[in-house]
Amino acid sequence: MKARREPLQPAHLTLDAQGVPCSTLYGDVYHSRSGAFDQARHVFLRGNDLPQRWQGRDTFTVCETGFGLGNNFLALWQAWRECGARPQRLHVLSFEAHPFTAADLARALAGHEGEMAGLAQALVDAWPPLIAGLHRLEFEGGRVTLTLAFGRIEYLARQTEARVDAFFLDGFSPRVNPQMWSRELFGQLVRMANEGATAATWCSAGQVRRDLAAAGFLVTRVPGFGGKRQMSRAVLRPGLGRPAPRPQREPVIVVGGGLAGTGVAHSLALRGHAVAVFDPMFRSGPGGSHEGHRSAAMTPALSRDDNPMSRLSRAGILLAHQRWKGLHDAYVRCGSLLRVPESESGLWRAALRELAQPAEWARWCEAHETEAQVGHALRHAGVWLGAGSRVRPAALIAILLAHEGITVHPRAVASIRAGGTGWQVLGDDAAVLGEAPRIVLATATHTPALLAALFPDAHYPRLSAMQRMGGQVAFFRAGDLPCTHAIVAGAGYWLPEDGGIHTGGSTYVFDTAVSEPTESGFDSVAHKVAGLLEIDAARLRAARAQPSGWAGWRVAFSDHLPMIGAVDARESVWLACGYGSRGLSWMTLAGEIIAARLNGEPQVVERELLKSVRAR
Repeated sequence: MKARREPLQPAHLTLDAQGVPCSTLYGDVYHSRSGAFDQARHVFLRGNDLPQRWQGRDTFTVCETGFGLGNNFLALWQAWRECGARPQRLHVLSFEAHPFTAADLARALAGHEGEMAGLAQALVDAWPPLIAGLHRLEFEGGRVTLTLAFGRIEYLARQTEARVDAFFLDGFSPRVNPQMWSRELFGQLVRMANEGATAATWCSAGQVRRDLAAAGFLVTRVPGFGGKRQMSRAVLRPGLGRPAPRPQREPVIVVGGGLAGTGVAHSLALRGHAVAVFDPMFRSGPGGSHEGHRSAAMTPALSRDDNPMSRLSRAGILLAHQRWKGLHDAYVRCGSLLRVPESESGLWRAALRELAQPAEWARWCEAHETEAQVGHALRHAGVWLGAGSRVRPAALIAILLAHEGITVHPRAVASIRAGGTGWQVLGDDAAVLGEAPRIVLATATHTPALLAALFPDAHYPRLSAMQRMGGQVAFFRAGDLPCTHAIVAGAGYWLPEDGGIHTGGSTYVFDTAVSEPTESGFDSVAHKVAGLLEIDAARLRAARAQPSGWAGWRVAFSDHLPMIGAVDARESVWLACGYGSRGLSWMTLAGEIIAARLNGEPQVVERELLKSVRAR
């Protein structure tokens, strides 16, 4: 547990007497003085027989044990670009205990020229906030991915899930950085290895070679680079490893066209799956499930102990930002101010110091700063969350479902049965609406009944405790109300104006048969927003817009976590449900978790987080 909770200690760009980047923490250089790219090509690419080994492959995965300045990744990316028989998708999983800030990384890579300069700039532009855990970056339209594992490798190697074809062993020297060369670490690499996986390193130390052999590699020494007489190459022993994934890009049916179903459908379509989405709400258009829902808030979940909900929310929001940042008609990152009760301000200040997350993600905001941050002066402080975003849900859903690999069907799925190519979905009249080898249930409250009919003898304790809630948001005319340019959140939320209308939220209504805007619901929202903005609720009631609000449904579990995972041994039936009020935060995350599993890609979150949301 301690390894996970330790804040990151970033590296600082330092040059030695020869101008080579070096680590003051370990007293070692980041690459050979004979050249970073020449070393990458000789030691790691040729050492793993690349690009020859990936030719004709659909997908290829590399695992690197020390990201450093990213030179190995950039050299690999360039080699992929230049290879005519390259794999369709190249995945890189890279560990780094002490990542550089984006500013230091930019300075270190500033000397590159030509094509490499463009690749380096793309890496800097995509660089994530320095927070421990996994961070997925996408390049080349998603055909090249980089999964960065920030934190101590002895912890994260046990938490990563991948199917690896080649290993770049590139930690600092075993003398100063022994945890990067331990037998335990090599054992975790074998756990992730595909059959015939190879490894290469500049290191030729006898103990390292013996430990690699003990873990399951056949090790040889070959001529080294840059004054080093020898380096090590290795190949996994026959009989070890898993078969390399061979994605079939099989068709998939998604039941449910709301946020959950849309996120899954979009991630699968980006991989080349033909996806059919069924939802009767499509009769009102692709965004029919959120028709009339003008704006919604996507604010990171924040906890003082960085619990699983916070970590999943963070991963989901960062993934969503990569996918949506160009969708200006649907998505605007504006920041959120999380209001904190004055009685808890000391606890939150202490928690932020202990978490030591970068200010770009979360920082304390004093009361005198609120006018500059939000556009409206408040008497009390809070936590500023730079990733807070305003989203137009209906527009977002319509944009994502417009992908050429997705077809939408305005039909309700009444039942599912085995048959044909795998699973058939049937309408109310028992007519077959579609069939596919795999199916994803993302239809909220209808999921338990559909699943029970498929697997009558199975028991899903979390699913049986599903809670359904109605709720509404309220709309207010802009003008004489505080004209904020950021989200204000706490016991409710307030959004910047959109088309002359502010949205405030929200209510939670249990044990109701219908969910629709009501007078009492509007008053409840007005009361919550008045507390957030520190104004009289009468001002909000006087600014009531027409229509005055929108109502919908939420489905959640008691632990406030979503359910994402397969329910059968063949992984042909998946669930994506229970998002509660965080559908925007988790929709892309769920899609990536499912798509990564089906296509043999590195997972986007740690194994313990996958366990926390699994279906069984």
